[in-house]
Amino acid sequence: MPQKAKMRLLYKVLALVAGSLLFLYGVSALIFINIKPRVREELKLLIKDASGKLYDIDFKDINANLLTGNATLTDVTLNADTNTYKRLITSKEAPNNLYQIKLKKLTIKQFHPFRLFFKKEIQIGLLRFDYANISMNNKAFEFNEKKPSRSEISPYHYIKSICKSFHVDKIEFKNAFFEYVNKNGLKPETDTIANLNITLTDWLIDSLSAKDESRTFLLKDIQIYLNNYSYATPDSLYYIKLSQLDFSVTSKKVNIKNLEVQPRYSEAAFAHKVGVAQDRYLLNLNNIDLTDIDILAYIRRREIIAEQMNIADGTLSVFNDNSYPKNKEPKSGRFPHQLLQRLNIPLSIHKINVNNLDITYAEYDKVTKQRGRVEFKNTSGEFSNVTNQDKFKKLNPFTTAKLTSYLMGQGKLQVHFRFNIISPDGDFNYKGNLGVMDARQLNYVTKPLAMVQVNRCQIKGLDFDIDVKKDVAKGKIDFRFNDLSLKILKKQEEGEGLTGMGILSLLANAIVISPDNPSENGRHVIAPINYQRKPSASFFNFLWKTIFQGVKYSAGFTPQKEADIKRQIAQFKQMKEDRDLRRFKREQRKKLEK
Repeated sequence: MPQKAKMRLLYKVLALVAGSLLFLYGVSALIFINIKPRVREELKLLIKDASGKLYDIDFKDINANLLTGNATLTDVTLNADTNTYKRLITSKEAPNNLYQIKLKKLTIKQFHPFRLFFKKEIQIGLLRFDYANISMNNKAFEFNEKKPSRSEISPYHYIKSICKSFHVDKIEFKNAFFEYVNKNGLKPETDTIANLNITLTDWLIDSLSAKDESRTFLLKDIQIYLNNYSYATPDSLYYIKLSQLDFSVTSKKVNIKNLEVQPRYSEAAFAHKVGVAQDRYLLNLNNIDLTDIDILAYIRRREIIAEQMNIADGTLSVFNDNSYPKNKEPKSGRFPHQLLQRLNIPLSIHKINVNNLDITYAEYDKVTKQRGRVEFKNTSGEFSNVTNQDKFKKLNPFTTAKLTSYLMGQGKLQVHFRFNIISPDGDFNYKGNLGVMDARQLNYVTKPLAMVQVNRCQIKGLDFDIDVKKDVAKGKIDFRFNDLSLKILKKQEEGEGLTGMGILSLLANAIVISPDNPSENGRHVIAPINYQRKPSASFFNFLWKTIFQGVKYSAGFTPQKEADIKRQIAQFKQMKEDRDLRRFKREQRKKLEK
């Protein structure tokens, strides 16, 4: 066949194929135009029946291509029928969660109406909700508490008159805005999350799916992904941020990357903003895992119940500017375990594992105008029975913590906390020990905050066992050390530095301070503790001030000797003033003699 004839034949074939496709497209479009009202009504009826008459769907328009099986719905709304909801409450059949969904466009892919019309089956490849606005109202009803996790009435009951099965391979919510409204208190509380992505996999309604133990809410899996979340706390002092959150129902696991509690103001601006000496927190945790989560408890009652949490690699910095007036507001009831009990979200985690956290507590002193700090490096350990729920507190009324850290990055510190979570006064106990370290590392905290410098001292060990009841710490401290020498400091008369008080330092080292404990003659001082927390003192402040009282006592700074030192200081001041006065009088006489 000549080349030109072949080309003409090819053109005819292409034209025939194109014409056929156009014809089929035109026919399908014409068919869809004719059946469009029926599709609209069938879809509304399907949602109404599948939800047990609880929800209505509406949309502005629907466009479809029957050849590709794709369709789009615009201006879609899903609303609850309030009359049906009230009736379900009366009959004790209402769900704990009520939803409202609004979105500009719903995309449906790989859906063929003919399969519904001829086979009574609905098969959809993808449902995608773009920029959905989802509101979930939670009201926990008592009649739902003892209900089984799976409904006694299968969803198939509501669709069997329309189709034999309803199957969607994947449902996606892209860049969704989620609003959670908690209606279980005296007034509703609302939390919101933006930029949320949710993927629901293999949703199936048929005669058997409701009994499939491998499915949750008829789904094989639910995956949630949140990126770059930021929340401003109601007091306008902090941002809570996270870079990434992943959750999967099948794995029962949540992973959070880079969680931050970030102050909105610098250290100086924060103190100026609050106007009083108040702790400022800066928290950064690189990796958090929650495992074996009870997803049904959260959906039904907003309870966070998990077997284990793992926290790894992070920092916690606490700073207090004491140049501002003391916060006179009592801080009773604000120990960590008490704050947990006041948390609005019901929480219970069997074990929390902590690994490689660096913790710093710092204060700016108004007298020395210097900043003191104490550091706990590479903190690791575990918390057990972390809960604020009565049903778990009845089984075990104590939250415990076993922690290992390195004081100032050197001395190994082991602490065991036992918090009484049912005590109205927040009683707790803590005991532990500090290993060998060079005490001069403590100058970072003693010089600015106590105006005492450690010239030399080798810590051999420090054991403590302290009970706290009604804000009073009682117990004992066994502080063992060798070759202790101190310098007592005072503020320079000019400038902002500190200078040594030579004579008093000599007296203190010679008369007051015990250079060794146990001493050379075998005398071993175990310091008694009886320390009353100041009403405005924070948890961290209370802990270190209690320990510091025992350390001072062990070194010889008993209350009686401290009073002696104060009298000595007053005498030296008076002697200096008298000497300065005599010098002044001599100079005046010399001037008169001239």
